[in-house]
Amino acid sequence: MRAVAIVATWCATPALAGPLVTFDTGGLALADARGVARVVTAPGDFPVVGIAAADLRRDLAAVSGASADNGTQIWLGTLGRSAQIDRLVRSGKLDVSRLRGAWESFVIATVDQPAPGVASALVIVGSDRRGAAYGAYELSRAIGVSPWHWWADVAPEHHATISAAADLHRFGPPSVKYRGIFLNDEDWGLEPWAANSFEPEAGTIGPKTYAKLFELMLRLKANLLWPAMHKVTTPFNANPANAALADRYGIVMGSSHAEPILRNNVGEWKAPAEDFNYLANPKGVAKYWADRVRSNRGYESVWTLGMRGIHDSGIVGPTTDDGRRQLLERIFADQRAMLPKGAPQVFTPYKEVLDVYRGGLKVPADVTLMWPDDNFGYIRHLPDPAERARPGGSGIYYHLSYLGAPLSYIWLSTTPPALVREEMGRAWDAGARQMWVANVGDLKPAELATDYFLRLAWDVPGTRAQPVDAVVSDWASDTVGRDLGPEVAAILAEHHRLNFARRPEHLQWWLPGELSKASALTPDAVATRLAAFDALTARVRTIAPRVAADRRDAFFELVDYPVSAAALANTRVFEAEAYDRLRDTDPAGAAVAGERARAADTALAALTRRYNNEIAGGKWRGMMAVEPADGQWRRYRLTPPILPAAAALPLPSSAPPRRRPGPNWEGPRLNRNATPAGPRPSPGGMGLATTSILVEAEATQSPRGNWRVIDGLGRNGTAVAATTSATLSYAVSLPPGSWRLAAQVLPTYPTIEGTGLVLSLTIDGTAPVRVSAERRTGDPAWARAVLDNQIDLALPTPLGGGRHTISVTLDDPALILDALRFDPVPTQGLPHGH
Repeated sequence: MRAVAIVATWCATPALAGPLVTFDTGGLALADARGVARVVTAPGDFPVVGIAAADLRRDLAAVSGASADNGTQIWLGTLGRSAQIDRLVRSGKLDVSRLRGAWESFVIATVDQPAPGVASALVIVGSDRRGAAYGAYELSRAIGVSPWHWWADVAPEHHATISAAADLHRFGPPSVKYRGIFLNDEDWGLEPWAANSFEPEAGTIGPKTYAKLFELMLRLKANLLWPAMHKVTTPFNANPANAALADRYGIVMGSSHAEPILRNNVGEWKAPAEDFNYLANPKGVAKYWADRVRSNRGYESVWTLGMRGIHDSGIVGPTTDDGRRQLLERIFADQRAMLPKGAPQVFTPYKEVLDVYRGGLKVPADVTLMWPDDNFGYIRHLPDPAERARPGGSGIYYHLSYLGAPLSYIWLSTTPPALVREEMGRAWDAGARQMWVANVGDLKPAELATDYFLRLAWDVPGTRAQPVDAVVSDWASDTVGRDLGPEVAAILAEHHRLNFARRPEHLQWWLPGELSKASALTPDAVATRLAAFDALTARVRTIAPRVAADRRDAFFELVDYPVSAAALANTRVFEAEAYDRLRDTDPAGAAVAGERARAADTALAALTRRYNNEIAGGKWRGMMAVEPADGQWRRYRLTPPILPAAAALPLPSSAPPRRRPGPNWEGPRLNRNATPAGPRPSPGGMGLATTSILVEAEATQSPRGNWRVIDGLGRNGTAVAATTSATLSYAVSLPPGSWRLAAQVLPTYPTIEGTGLVLSLTIDGTAPVRVSAERRTGDPAWARAVLDNQIDLALPTPLGGGRHTISVTLDDPALILDALRFDPVPTQGLPHGH
């Protein structure tokens, strides 16, 4: 039988390279014709070690199909808590020198004659309780059990024979100390699913749901949870069994920036909201906090400090930033006096609190500063040298899902992994290494984004070193099918590229409070975009029959539904717009567009019903809701598209189908392995007229300085940034006329706060012209930028036609250049002399 080796790609690179297991008879038999290995733990070890041992035994049985004991032993334990493992260490048979005192690290090794009568055993030893559990789940992953086996219905491949390699493998410590997720905005998915389908006896997200979540977290090497906290959900600590369960699983509990001292204010503060005021009611609020400290002081927690309003609103009481600063400093002192000595503490200067911090707020040096993004994936502040020197360190609170202004995105997860890599990698470089938390919404369908975020947090250098497509291909191989990984990765790359230009939840072109208006796209631009979605869903349909029968539910949840739903959402909106545009001038064409819009709406509803009612035998009933799911939080959510009534549609029989690009067209994405060349007419990307000309940033002909190409990011799937400083030159030939030049950049934040995004444009060797954009979070320019994922830095004067050499100088590594865009300037209205 041919040996097949699997390297567990999730973890940090082991000290000795090589596979953990092979699927032949060449090593210690973990599974064979006799049965599977017995997992041995010590009675005095931590509960999570026993939980991980039981899961490992079940995983061996699930992969091999055997259940009897084949005589092989796997020893699993925590250093210092397992007498038999400690004897191996004392005898010199197991080297744990790098484990002592390490955080969440583990060793996996085959040891000969570990005990009388035992010829050899596979030993998994952790530096602490989570390290031991991670080691067990690492072996599970190596034998082919996905971390998403339950949450995405990923059935493992069958292997009757599993053998452990003889090598020693060392893992850890992780790149980031605390790595976690925040369940949030759960009203339309996780909460109704748990309350009505999975855990009706609790009527909410309760211990049964959290047990499944904690297992997933351990398999993904996460260690920190901010629990669901909306009003529809019973507060986590209202049921003492939840906190006790988290402790059994070794999960560290925390709470969001708006929930100090592990308190869910929307569900637990029973007094009038105006009494949640430390200026006017310090005794009442302090008692509220102290009660939680007493109930949870025995558990491993990270305690959030500070105070805001009841539900993510401004602090009540003080009316000036100076007053807020003084009150927060008093609150810090009082909260810290309640807490156990040495307990980890965190403070998040989020939204208006960031201004208070910048105004001189004194945060105790041992408290971790948790820096937020702008809610759309762009980090607002990175630690400066003084903040990097603080013993409490820094962390990042990052959004993969968001309910709030200007428009929410809580339905489909479309944040490109490349953006996560860029922003979180930049934060890690700046010293934010103490705590990373991602807001993952309902968790589904954010499986890939969650996986990538936590993979990066565990091993920043190793993950950053791999192309995003390679990482996604490995993930798809493990979840959908080993021979389909590259194809699925290419589909998801195009999915992220198309939705980066406009998320499915952002398919409207006016901000809340403004009058509604149609998109800025021309009919040709719409046709190009919809053709790209058509081509993408066709690729999904091509792959679907090749997916193994026991992986088809996983394929639907992880690939088919998000890709197809995004395509249908675009078709529904843009065809409805076409109906409105054509109704008076082309009734027959309007009828075709109207029918397409209604058909897309029907198909989207059917697809979502299939997710909820049919997939995995109805397991996910209530989990998926098309956005907007209802009228709650209306000012932050997409306005439902208005579709033409069927009775209002004229008969479409004589109308020809709307012209689209050819049937084999797959969108304007550049081949990343090809050398980019020259300007090209715009394919009608979001908001561009077809007469515009785009030059992709990576098409530079004579770059100077330190620069890099970023794969998987930007509207063409590739962008460019400087590592320190770089000048990129482009030769262009423009048709006769006048042209407006804009450098298109992503809406990142500058490395030096307050400077804005700035680059220099040099035209044909003349003096450089600095162009810039201020970054003020929350203003209309910011709102447009995060919805477009783009900012135009425009040259103030037009260019004439003919040949030009354009040089772009990037001095800030935070600048990410996507393309140069040349728009024709109408003759009338030009300044005199142009």
